Amino acid sequence: MEREHKIDRNLVGIVIAYFLIYVVWGSTYFFIGVALKDFPPFLLGALRFTVAGMILLCICYIRGERVFKRSLVMRSAVSGIVLLFIDMAVVMLAQRYVTSSFVAIIASSTTLWILLLDVPMWKHNFCSFFRIAGGMIGFSGVVMLYLEQLNSDLLSFHSGSGFLLLIVGCISWALGTLYAKYHSSREEEVNAFAGSAWQMLFASAMFWICSAVNGDMTEVNLKEVSTAGWFSLAYLILFGSLLAYSAYVWLLKIRPALEVGTHAYVNPFIAVLLGMFLGNEHITLIQISGLLLILLGVMLVSRK
Repeated sequence: MEREHKIDRNLVGIVIAYFLIYVVWGSTYFFIGVALKDFPPFLLGALRFTVAGMILLCICYIRGERVFKRSLVMRSAVSGIVLLFIDMAVVMLAQRYVTSSFVAIIASSTTLWILLLDVPMWKHNFCSFFRIAGGMIGFSGVVMLYLEQLNSDLLSFHSGSGFLLLIVGCISWALGTLYAKYHSSREEEVNAFAGSAWQMLFASAMFWICSAVNGDMTEVNLKEVSTAGWFSLAYLILFGSLLAYSAYVWLLKIRPALEVGTHAYVNPFIAVLLGMFLGNEHITLIQISGLLLILLGVMLVSRK
């Protein structure tokens, strides 16, 4: 009876965690776009992950977790820099030049990068016709989006650079995901949330360094930040980092990386809807077609 109760509790936790990384994470693209109207990218990342990391670390310490274990801290440093800092930095930089909807659409290719870079699973992943076909179809969707940018009358050097930045971010996120999946110890699995806290703090340290070098503090007057800017920052801290990112790291410990990575093809729908209805962003037919190809490819990749 106790075992059945534990299974039910784990199932509920998994369902909630997937809701957080599917729906809540999809909404963060929109709120990043809103926050960037008031905060420079590096400063936004520094504030977001410093506050979220400190809150989560305090919670873990109060709960009695061994938050200062050296192995936990060192492994979290690598994951935090590769998984969080690089990806989120390029997402925020790119979002200065392209819409949140376009950022989310490109990010949907992350699952395909996980498929390609998950070397230990190559034998399993590439023995299936559906996975191979899915990878090719999904890649064609990404190419379609890039060609649209090249042919667009609105194309500028910055928008093209934004696209390439996003691809780098997708690859970095995939590498960080696989590192977190395959290089975690038993202690890290038990103290998954403490690991998340350290990852955010190491990412925030990198953001603070880049913010100082870039002179971000001279660009913003905190007294002039709009209510929407503060609300978006609070949303990113609470829902995007404390809840959704922690759920992502926890799921990686108990579910296959490719399965957890499927959040990348649900997020764009949420981001596109919010961008259209709240941000009045224009979505082209080619963007929708490219998104559908990416989604079809990822669904084939995820087929068992």
